[in-house]
Amino acid sequence: MKVLGIKKLDIYMLRNFLGLFVLTFMICIFILLMQFVWMHVNDLVGKGVEISVLCEFFVYAVMSVVPLALPLAVLLSSLMTFGNLGEKFELTAMKSAGISLFRIMRPLTIFIACLCVGAFFFSNNVLPKSQVKLWALIFSMRQKSPELDIPVAEFYAGIQGYNIYVDGKNPGTGLMTGMMIYDYSNGFQNATVTLADSGRIFFTADNHYLILRLYNGEHFENLHQQSAGPAKNVPYRRETFVEKNLLIDFNTELSRYDESVLSDQHVSKNTVELIHSIDSVHTLAVARSQEQSSVLVDQRYFGRERKHGRELSENTAEENQTYHLDSLISRLSDRKRIVALENAVAKAQEQKEQIEYNSIMLDDFQRYIRKHEIELYRKFTLAFACLIFFFIGAPLGAIIRKGGLGAPIVISVVLFIIYYIIDNTGYKMAREAIWPCWMGMWLSSFVLLPIGVFLTTKAATDSGLFNPEVWQKVGEKLVTEVKHKLQQVKTGIVHRS
Repeated sequence: MKVLGIKKLDIYMLRNFLGLFVLTFMICIFILLMQFVWMHVNDLVGKGVEISVLCEFFVYAVMSVVPLALPLAVLLSSLMTFGNLGEKFELTAMKSAGISLFRIMRPLTIFIACLCVGAFFFSNNVLPKSQVKLWALIFSMRQKSPELDIPVAEFYAGIQGYNIYVDGKNPGTGLMTGMMIYDYSNGFQNATVTLADSGRIFFTADNHYLILRLYNGEHFENLHQQSAGPAKNVPYRRETFVEKNLLIDFNTELSRYDESVLSDQHVSKNTVELIHSIDSVHTLAVARSQEQSSVLVDQRYFGRERKHGRELSENTAEENQTYHLDSLISRLSDRKRIVALENAVAKAQEQKEQIEYNSIMLDDFQRYIRKHEIELYRKFTLAFACLIFFFIGAPLGAIIRKGGLGAPIVISVVLFIIYYIIDNTGYKMAREAIWPCWMGMWLSSFVLLPIGVFLTTKAATDSGLFNPEVWQKVGEKLVTEVKHKLQQVKTGIVHRS
């Protein structure tokens, strides 16, 4: 029976899979998001960031963990879907009705194919923009001053260049008593100390400065910068005051980082921009390499031309003469010979430094190209990883026939850890130019694709690959053969004796 051209079997499979996929995707997003937040907890805690800014940060952070959460959710949901069908014998009933495993998987395969296309467009169009906004926001929060919360009976170092100690605080009036302020913003040798019986804290109208209004105290300042005598005889100045204001640079506003600074980064570009950047920098690197080679050729050690490293040809206005270097050096006096050798060593050292500098300049171009190539291939490997994980999870669930959250989660986590290790290894190989970028970024796909084909083949043929009874029979057969061989060996020894 069909509904809008779709059979009920297809609707049933999609309904079972989509519910689990949405659930597992949300769980994976949450777990990976908590890991991401923990990595940047120092940029969030104690900064007094507004709720709207935190929400913005979490939105961009969710988008950044989608490339890892999506393949894991596909693997886990496909494994649970077919595991549940196998555990409830629904998969067996479908196969007994003459429906093959490939036919059962067909609606989900179409959905995963569409998901792969969506994943590519997400990583190509949405992810670059969200990455720029996320890192611009992180840099902005890093530059923001921490939230002012001076504890009692402890030194507070939240203000850069200052240490503040307070004996007591009155929550109602905001008056602090027994204050000590150590100012080392100009260096420890030029530190100043201020003692006050009490004081209050105010912010300027633009929230860019902090005002410490102190009452009844003393201010000590050494005059190390003005001292011309020995360091142990440094004069100091003492000031007694009834009221004193200290102005401290303490910006409590969130200054947005300029996003245009990140526009040339590889994470901020789509495929067209990445390809254009790679081609442009490659052309520039080739031109720079040719230019450097020409300079090295033009900067020769002696004369205008060299032959075989042992002979020197010099064209003069009168004639072309060929000299042996050894014979030329032997004709020089000891002092001139030393000077000539020193000049040769200096020229060789200069040439070496020039080559090293050229190598560093070209290496910067190559590193730039590798980063962009890695990002370019990553946009395709994300989509392909979803397809591979489906063809691993679906047949594996049909084979093990275990649903729920127990065995599928364990198997999914193990497989994903293996995938992550292989993928990270390939990424590092490509980043360090040990392997070509395409080989490093596609390494995980090359490894997992045969596994997916193998498991799909075994599930389609109803293989007992993970059936304990099958392995038990194989073990019993192996033990029987070993015992039989040992019995034959013993019988042969008895007959010979």
